Amino acid sequence: MKILSAGDLHGDAGIAKKLAQKAAKEGVDIVILCGDLTEADEKTDNLIGPFLKYKKKVLVVPGNHEGLATVDFLEQLYGIKNLHGYSMRFIEPSTKGAQGKSQSIGIFGCSAVNVGIHQITDRETYDLLKKGHDYIKDTGVKIMVTHVHPADSKMEKFTNFIPGSKAVRRAIDTFKPDILLCSHVHEAEGLEEKIGKTRVINVGQRGKIFEI
Repeated sequence: MKILSAGDLHGDAGIAKKLAQKAAKEGVDIVILCGDLTEADEKTDNLIGPFLKYKKKVLVVPGNHEGLATVDFLEQLYGIKNLHGYSMRFIEPSTKGAQGKSQSIGIFGCSAVNVGIHQITDRETYDLLKKGHDYIKDTGVKIMVTHVHPADSKMEKFTNFIPGSKAVRRAIDTFKPDILLCSHVHEAEGLEEKIGKTRVINVGQRGKIFEI
């Protein structure tokens, strides 16, 4: 499975178009958008359509620039999947690899927003991530999606005013996802690091393509 993940579009339809073209050119199966799609809940036009033009499946979590109502609106209008407190699994769990390990892929998420008018508490963040994880905990590969980066990470050092999420860090330590996708800190775009066995990627506007 090939995945394109990006975030922080901030209502820029031109960025969405370029990412969609990239997804089509590279034969991407799934597009995961890590929040801040809009600019203060405005400029929602042509942010999802370009991906659907190329028949890509789109998953998203909210950022601090849009509320749940905006993402719910986009979900209903375009048929995308809002991962905030939810999850999706791909490939049946009965499919086994060489060592008998499930070859299914589970993707779960939450905005984890801890700044601005759309913020949620650490308790809410962890509970929402747990809710999503519970459904896919038996999958062979687990991908966690948030808008905010984890606390005590290298990404946190790129900003003096945007703290990482303690709840996201706790979820990494508890659920041990294979990959965490996030954005939020523009200065850390493209940065990758390892926390335990979890590969943490700040995907940013330019996006990141990877295969599982």
